[in-house]
This record gives sequence, structure tokens and C-alpha cells, in this order.
Amino acid sequence: MEELSYTQKLLAEVLGTAMLVFVGVGSVPATLIVGGDAPFTMAQLGMISFAFAMIVVALIYAIGHVSGCQINPAVTVALAATGKLPWKLVPGFVGAQLLGAILGAATIIGVLGGKAVDAGLGVASYGSGVGAGQAFFAEAVGTFILVFVVFGAIHKAAPGGFAGLAIGMAVFAAIIPVAPATGASINPARTFGPMLVQQIAGGTVKWEQLPIYLLAEFVGAIVAGFLYGALVTVRATAGRRAPSQVTPVSEGVRS
Repeated sequence: MEELSYTQKLLAEVLGTAMLVFVGVGSVPATLIVGGDAPFTMAQLGMISFAFAMIVVALIYAIGHVSGCQINPAVTVALAATGKLPWKLVPGFVGAQLLGAILGAATIIGVLGGKAVDAGLGVASYGSGVGAGQAFFAEAVGTFILVFVVFGAIHKAAPGGFAGLAIGMAVFAAIIPVAPATGASINPARTFGPMLVQQIAGGTVKWEQLPIYLLAEFVGAIVAGFLYGALVTVRATAGRRAPSQVTPVSEGVRS
């Protein structure tokens, strides 16, 4: 079978990340606009989490066979750090993901108008009373859960055809407890893209929080990747350690 070109893979990452941000992040201002002045409830958080989960599931089956459907720089870097993706491909993938996130955030404004900016555009920020340390821990934990499941779902011993569902459910589950602390970004592209677009559109952005998000997300992802690798490493008969291989299944890597 002929290999798809690098350009095709990057385009898939741009489009995939754009759709992730438009649907997932866009569900936040959409919920606030529809809800009006009503208090934000657990039911609304559940619907936002569901939107993120469903678009992740759909994208894994749509473009997983094209680019691996990483659509998350933390996933890309974790794959590279654990030797499952060449480092030379990382700048292109991350650049494509960032571009996609910017396009997705701009599309939210195109669809919902200025009300989306007034509602905060779904930009991730600390919850009330949350400091930098707590925010770092929350984002690291959320990203760890996501990436740990990604590595497990694409493992050669995992049941075939279910990676999309497993990863989508992990996204849904991680957002519920992490969102009250940080908005549960768990994705550097999802963090940066809406921030930049919100700033350009004249909205308020807390740029001083960005380094905490990025550092926590990359740390959580890399730790998850190495820990999962340690869990599935088996001993060869000669006494040397032989790593159990992790290979993308037909539906791809993920978000």
C-alpha cells in the first residue's frame, strides 16, 4: 500500500484540530449563549464534555488512517519522546495543530458572532480561587489520563476497532473533574488557539497563565507515555528487556 504524503498528513492535522476546537471549544460559548443569565450547571458541563468526546471519536475514525489523528501537540511530543514518532516530524505536526486550533477558534466567531467573544470564546483559564500550582497539577493529571489511554488504545494487544471510543470516553471523563479548576484544556493547541483569536477579537486573555498550561500538558503527556511503556515492557528469554511494541491501529492515534 502506498504511503500518504507528509503534506496530506499535515493537512489532516490542520483540519482535525480545527474541527476539534470548533466543536469542543465552541460548545462552551454556545452553551453560555443559550443559557443566558442562568447559572452554569453540571448538566451543561456534561454536554460540553460530550461535545469534545464525540468530535474526538468521529475524527479518529475519519483521519486516524491518514495522520494518526494526533490533533494535540502533547500527544505528538509524547509519541516522539517514547520513540514512536520521529522527532523530525514533530515541528510540522505541532505547527499544523496550532494552525488548525487558530482556524477552529476563528470559525467559532464566524458562526456565533461577537457573542462568542463576549462569552469568553471557551478560552481556558483558572477557576475561582485556583492558583498556579493547583492549575498545573490539574492540567498535568488530565493530560496524563488522556495520553495514558491513547497509548493503551493503540497498543497492538488492545482490541481492534475500539481506539476511538476508548479515547473519546477518556476525554469525556477527564474533563468532568478537571474543568472546574482549569477548563480542562489538556491540549496545548486547544489552549493557545482560542487565546490568540480572543485577543485579536478584542476579548480578555490571561496570557500569564499560558506557560503553566503548556508545561503541565507536556509533562503530563510525557510521563504517561513512559509509564505506559514501563507497564507493557516484557522480559526477553535471554534476560534482556524487550519493549512491547505500540503501533497505531487502523483508526489511528488520536487527539
